[in-house]
Amino acid sequence: MKKVDLITGFLGSGKTTFLIKYARHLIKQGLRIGILEYDYGAVNVDMLLLNKLRGANCEIEMVAAACDEDCLRRRFTTKLIAMAMSGYDRVIVEPSGVFDMDMFYDTLRDDPLENMYEIGNVITVVNAKLIDKLSDEEDYILASQAACAGTIILSRTQLATDEEIANTKKHIREAAEKIKCRKLSENYLEKSWDELDESDYNALMSSGYHIGDYMKITAGRDLSFSSKCYLDLKDNLEELKTKINTLFSSKEYGNIIRIKGFVCDKGGGYQINASQYELLAEPTAIGQGVLIVIGTELNDAKIDGILYTNN
Repeated sequence: MKKVDLITGFLGSGKTTFLIKYARHLIKQGLRIGILEYDYGAVNVDMLLLNKLRGANCEIEMVAAACDEDCLRRRFTTKLIAMAMSGYDRVIVEPSGVFDMDMFYDTLRDDPLENMYEIGNVITVVNAKLIDKLSDEEDYILASQAACAGTIILSRTQLATDEEIANTKKHIREAAEKIKCRKLSENYLEKSWDELDESDYNALMSSGYHIGDYMKITAGRDLSFSSKCYLDLKDNLEELKTKINTLFSSKEYGNIIRIKGFVCDKGGGYQINASQYELLAEPTAIGQGVLIVIGTELNDAKIDGILYTNN
């Protein structure tokens, strides 16, 4: 049977960046891999980043997550069946950051997938500079993803202090206690991702997973996460930064958790990753103005009023 890996992590943790590194390692080993990507929004921003991996030994598929739970599960199942018949050595699934872990396990237990796949590894990515104050809903998602992981990978360790890393681990443990998690992986990978070597990737590929034993709620549906997509934005980088900071400045725009996308500036492109605690802009070859706003109770009209100004 084919192995399937799950790479998960809460919004903005850096899981797509890690997935690119992980996939490149597998390709170098001579494996032919398929990546199944799904997220909220009319445009899958992460899919644009992953396109650089496409080639003879890597193909990328997408499932639109903007539908009800039953519809998403049918789409997920259909894609996995097709990918099982496509000759891949390994399939990697990267879901939305607000992901119900049960869907992954339950879908793979169902016929016919239970006879096509075996679960390889569940890898959960967590920001090493995790903030102290998360909502109960956000803590639930964080803890449920960590509870299923064979390895918890900390991102941005090169930017974090030892105290911040210790606080992040403490936060994960306390979030797990809140949902009565009985088993939590203590297998952390804390190296800067630029320093990962063959032994690190080999350990990840054999790190396995846990069937999470914790008090469950339905993350995607009951928590009412939604998204709003903006295309062809004409702002330059500084203009867009100002607008993003405005959106995070007040709850009148809704409970905005993450904003991500791309912006053009002086002939170049920048990848945008923002939360209420940080705004990162990194150079990229993708030169188009696309933005996804993700959160709960989004006020579409007020967000439109900010992002469409001067566009």
